[in-house]
Amino acid sequence: MADPKNMEVMMDGMKKQMMGIVPQTLIMGWIQFFFSGFILIKLPFPLGLRFKQMLQSGIMTPNMDVKWVSSLSWYFINLFGLRGVFSLILGGENSADGIRDMTAMGSMGAMGQQSGQPQDYNKLFMAMKDNLSIVYHEWDLANIEQRVFVKYGKQSRVFTSAA
Repeated sequence: MADPKNMEVMMDGMKKQMMGIVPQTLIMGWIQFFFSGFILIKLPFPLGLRFKQMLQSGIMTPNMDVKWVSSLSWYFINLFGLRGVFSLILGGENSADGIRDMTAMGSMGAMGQQSGQPQDYNKLFMAMKDNLSIVYHEWDLANIEQRVFVKYGKQSRVFTSAA
C-alpha cells in the first residue's frame, strides 16, 4: 500500500470508475425525475410473479401483468445488461466495462497482501500521529442573534464572542 506505483495505478482505476459513475448517476436522476411512476415498455416474453417487484419499482398496482416494466427498472436492466453490446460496439478493451476494472483492483489488493511482510500498525499509527495537526476553529455563528439584531436595527451594540 505504501508503494507509490501501486497508488498511481489505483488512482487511475478510481478515475476511470468515476468517469463511468458520474454520467450514469446523472442519467438515472434524469430518468427518475421525468419518468417516475410511468410504465415504459412491455416485454415480449412471459415472466413469473417474482419479477414483479423488480420490474415495476415505483408503481403500486397489484393487478398489472409482470410484462410491463417501469422506467427506472428499464434503466437498470439496460445499465447491467448492455455490457455485451458495449463490447461488440466498442471492442473488448473498452472503458465502459467496469467488471474488468473491478477485477484488476481486486487483484491489486491481493498483490499488496502477498508481499510477505506483516503490517506494522504501531509504526503506521505513529506516522499518522506525527502528521496530525491541531486546528483551532472559530465558530462563525457565535452570537449570531445579536449580529442579526444589530444589522436590522433591533439592538444597538454587539456582544463579544464567549468562545
